[in-house]
Amino acid sequence: MASLSSSPVSSLPPLPLPPGLQERQLPGGPSTLSYHLIEAGTQGSPLLILLHGFPELAYSWRKLIPLLAEAGYYVVAYDQRGFGRTTNWDTRPFHEVDISTFTQRTLRSDVITLVERLGYQQVECVIGHDFGCVPAHLCALSRPDMFKKAVIMGHPFFGIPAAEEKSRPSPFNPPSTFKEDLAKLPQPKKHYKHYYSTATASPEMSPSSGMKEFLGGYFHLKSADPLHNDLQPITSMTAEELKKLPSYYLMPLHLGMRDTIAQSMTKEETSNMHQTQPRWLPDSDLQVYADEWSRTGFQGGLNWYRVATDVELMRKDLQGLEGKKIEIPCLYVVGTKDWILHQNVDTVERMRKACTRFEGPVMVEGAGHWVQQEQPEKVAEEVLRFLRAT
Repeated sequence: MASLSSSPVSSLPPLPLPPGLQERQLPGGPSTLSYHLIEAGTQGSPLLILLHGFPELAYSWRKLIPLLAEAGYYVVAYDQRGFGRTTNWDTRPFHEVDISTFTQRTLRSDVITLVERLGYQQVECVIGHDFGCVPAHLCALSRPDMFKKAVIMGHPFFGIPAAEEKSRPSPFNPPSTFKEDLAKLPQPKKHYKHYYSTATASPEMSPSSGMKEFLGGYFHLKSADPLHNDLQPITSMTAEELKKLPSYYLMPLHLGMRDTIAQSMTKEETSNMHQTQPRWLPDSDLQVYADEWSRTGFQGGLNWYRVATDVELMRKDLQGLEGKKIEIPCLYVVGTKDWILHQNVDTVERMRKACTRFEGPVMVEGAGHWVQQEQPEKVAEEVLRFLRAT
């Protein structure tokens, strides 16, 4: 029987939220999540649902929520399954957890269940960032009756390939020899998604000692601020071409993520981080992430990657959606310093094919991967323009 997270989050201190934001727990039934929400605006107004990525939390939307709520929306972000203060998910360790409870359809169902429990039949817009784009994609793809619009930040949607297209290599569908080819490089490498899917990832990443330094470096290196962020387009899925990727994507074969980040955070880069990071992630905000991940560990969030790298499980999970397109208006937002845009030379072209009412891309200057945290005002402006125009 699954061990469900049910520790009383009511005993935890409240999060340090900006004025106008509220947090609450929306209790669940025996087989549904107890959602930790951060919200603003008036319930009954048009609903916006915000879905965070990894290693983020509902807290990652703290800057964007009030800007959208001020425009007349009821804005709700929640800690997703496996993250933060949301409970009633399978907390068992790597070799015991029922990984089928973390499938992408399950993540989509979590969104739909929340919408219904909030008393809504329709969502004005579902907004996803990073891995949060995955359930956002599926909501937009399979429930256009419920979700009227979508905003995708960072993680693109190329469609769910039909059988005849599944052989095309991409970062989301690597060649069968992918692992072996990377390991044979002169400086042997491994892809971060495969590392995140291993039994060693969570124990290596989760110790509370050094958590703040680890997360500070991780957030910094994927932001717009690193000194040597030489973005280059990836033109093929060969090991030789993938060497262009930074180490948080293509890790040294024999290092874990903590050691990979530590290796990249040279004395010069650490000094740069201390000067630039307070602009968008002050020490008090970083402490929230460190405290939450020290409390929960990373395995819940890493289970998402285990599903995503399991070819057979993914095939079964997404069966029936192959070849379908997103038919609702869909805006793509990405930071100009985000490497994810450069992992396919034809990202925008492929998104236009997969989304019949594609808008964008909106390229946000001064932002890397954490676009909604690094440049919230610019992002809010573009999102609101999209919502008003479509």
